Amino acid sequence: MTTLPIVQIGDPVLRRRAAEVPPETIASSELQTLIDRMIETMRAAPGVGLAAPQVGEARRIIVVEDPPAAIERLGEAQREERQRTDAFPLQVFINPRIRPLAGTGRTIFPEGCLSIPGYAGLVERPLDIEITYLDRRGIFHDWTPVHGWPARIIQHEMDHLDGILYTDKALPRSLMTDENMRRRTEGRSVSALIAELADEG
Repeated sequence: MTTLPIVQIGDPVLRRRAAEVPPETIASSELQTLIDRMIETMRAAPGVGLAAPQVGEARRIIVVEDPPAAIERLGEAQREERQRTDAFPLQVFINPRIRPLAGTGRTIFPEGCLSIPGYAGLVERPLDIEITYLDRRGIFHDWTPVHGWPARIIQHEMDHLDGILYTDKALPRSLMTDENMRRRTEGRSVSALIAELADEG
């Protein structure tokens, strides 16, 4: 299996609403091969999520995986703060829809994107969501709750399906290089960085 080129910011496919996948095509070798190549591309990057538009396919498909190795790169305090304590096994979501889970809060944390390499920004999102989707076997999954960091990954990838980039939602003045984001959040809470950015303004 070979990886696919990742489309970069400025390509029109990243700004279009992706098309629904006809359920009867899910079992096709063409679609299954696309899914396999998306997974390989995400892992090779490496990333924790990838949407079909990011490989030039304007279809409503996302793949998500937050493996233990990615979590272990964070300190314990960062894992707790970001609610990223457990691995999220590989999942494929076709024609997904999401909604915030009623009565839960919102959080602000750093995000980056394989289509905008080298940069990160602070983005506010719901902490808990529900998702409905078809899996790669074409099986329908009704509203399923997702919490914490996996919920953030899914929301980020869902935005790609609607032509939205995280930079459209990032807090003002929070966009910076990956290196500076790591330096300014290492061993510190995100709320401290938010306060610091406000003081800089």
